[in-house]
Amino acid sequence: MREYPSDRVDVRSDTVTQPTAAMRAVMEKAEVGDDVLGDDPTVNELQNRLAKMFGKEAALFVASGTMSNAIALRTHTVPGDEIICDKTAHIYKYEGGGYAALCGASISLVEGEGGLMTGAQVKSAIRKAEGSGSHYPDGTLVCVENTSNLGGGACYTQEALDEIAAVAKANGCATHIDGARIFNAAITTGVDVARMCRDYDSVSICLSKGLGAPVGSVLVGSQEFINKAHRWRKMFGGGWRQAGILASAALYTLDHHIDRLEEDHVRARKVAEAINAMDNFSVDMEAVQSNLVYVNCNIPAADVVTSLAEHGIDMFDLPYNRVRVAIHLHITDEDVERIIAAFAAQ
Repeated sequence: MREYPSDRVDVRSDTVTQPTAAMRAVMEKAEVGDDVLGDDPTVNELQNRLAKMFGKEAALFVASGTMSNAIALRTHTVPGDEIICDKTAHIYKYEGGGYAALCGASISLVEGEGGLMTGAQVKSAIRKAEGSGSHYPDGTLVCVENTSNLGGGACYTQEALDEIAAVAKANGCATHIDGARIFNAAITTGVDVARMCRDYDSVSICLSKGLGAPVGSVLVGSQEFINKAHRWRKMFGGGWRQAGILASAALYTLDHHIDRLEEDHVRARKVAEAINAMDNFSVDMEAVQSNLVYVNCNIPAADVVTSLAEHGIDMFDLPYNRVRVAIHLHITDEDVERIIAAFAAQ
């Protein structure tokens, strides 16, 4: 589905996608209003649709996944609380310390396996002020990330998600899913998103990664939760005006770009298998469950990135001498062959 004018293959992230021609046509005709006043019909349609899809009462359209997570964390916590998450979680690694700056919260990190926590690990990580002589903060929120980005795109089993939610509730904690790639998880596991998120209080749904919308995420939860989240969106400077232009693109992705995620997964698997067979590289094949491929390099990763760029392949080098290949809707079968050939030339 290569629709943008470039002869390069950009696998730095699935955020690099550009609106397709059909999506642009929908955006041009979008019906809009002032969303701060609640009268943008296209935003309202998007929010209502995703709330229903995820089995929640209400939803809130925001500018980014980071903003969606930040609003969720702030709505669930008060200063001095503690948030429980995996040590590789996006909210901890890549959101600018917002949990501390915006929430005044601390983090209790779990040593998950491939970015995936267990209920037992979560239970051990929850601390409470009561009974500790006030030495501990109050653990009040458990966050999971599905799929796990730094876990290589791995997905939680439904049993694990249910167990973590049960442990959280039994210990007085709210629950949040960072669903930046949650539709990838649904495609991989075959579990409907409403069932997947049934026992969680809030879910952040990114529309600008695998689904390919240009901007935006949606936060879903109870009506009471979203009412509070709406206030925090305002305080964080995130009030929209005529955002229906962006919401129309998101609605288009829900109609046209969910089922096709399977194509990304198949292409990622092909890339992973080919690279894993090469002398200079290895891939944890068990982690390749969606559209991400993390490649361990036996040669300097920075040199690999430079060399691949000369072959027209764009990617980042990462800590621990790794590179990542992120497959998305602009990557074709021909691009996959180019990626494999470029790695083989190293």
